[in-house]
Amino acid sequence: METLGHLGFDLDAYLGRIGWEGERRADAATLRGVHLAHARGIPFENLDALRRTAPSLDPADLMAKLVHSPRGGYCYEHNTLLSLALEALGFRVIRLAARVVLGAERIESRPRTHMALLVEIPGDPQPYLADVGFGAIGALLEPVPLRTDAEFLDAGRLHRLVQVPHRGPLELWVLQAHQEDRWADQYAFTLEPFEKPDFDVINWHIGTNPRSPFTQQIYVQSVTAARHLLLHGSLLTETRADGTVKKRELTDEAEARRLLEEEFGISAPQGARLLPG
Repeated sequence: METLGHLGFDLDAYLGRIGWEGERRADAATLRGVHLAHARGIPFENLDALRRTAPSLDPADLMAKLVHSPRGGYCYEHNTLLSLALEALGFRVIRLAARVVLGAERIESRPRTHMALLVEIPGDPQPYLADVGFGAIGALLEPVPLRTDAEFLDAGRLHRLVQVPHRGPLELWVLQAHQEDRWADQYAFTLEPFEKPDFDVINWHIGTNPRSPFTQQIYVQSVTAARHLLLHGSLLTETRADGTVKKRELTDEAEARRLLEEEFGISAPQGARLLPG
């Protein structure tokens, strides 16, 4: 099935993978529903980058890996795939490049290495920030309107957008998540459109650079209505919907591989080393 010129993308197969059986209309309800279904339906993982390989962002390759195989991907894969689906459904999508500022002292200290999406609904003057590829517990589960005068509860998570002063000519937006009784910056972005060649370069850098955080240790997460599960290095963290947190260290490669399959729904490539050391 070819959709809007995206050779290799199959909307039916994609919606089946994420379990979406709702309407296929370019409206706010469909945008929220597909976004949430994707966030809960396809895991985040960096197994390709862990082997110093930049994953392909070609539509057919994304379908093969994230839809037809027991795998997931990282931000460029997730948000490219979502953008293809949204465009097939009739939305207008602009790809944005963001600076991940979670844990940073200054916004300017981080490069633009994260992909997010600005989504426009036909007939609606209000654009939305969409993002199913941010591998953190502060990630969006549903898209939020691009506005600074409100807080948004998206499937149990609380977010807001703020604008901060900076040296550039474009407004600088920051996504914040409410965590541990405070607002924590997640990433910053302007509304300048970025194109496929831009992300091809960024993806190659993040997937192959030995100093990239994704080439150094495993980072896998899955999200359900009941919990957020994260394997970072050898530390497994489970955060329940009620806020309860459980952590434990993994020490065995076989256990890590079994955990990926049973808890994350990921079949790790043969020969891939999962744990540090």
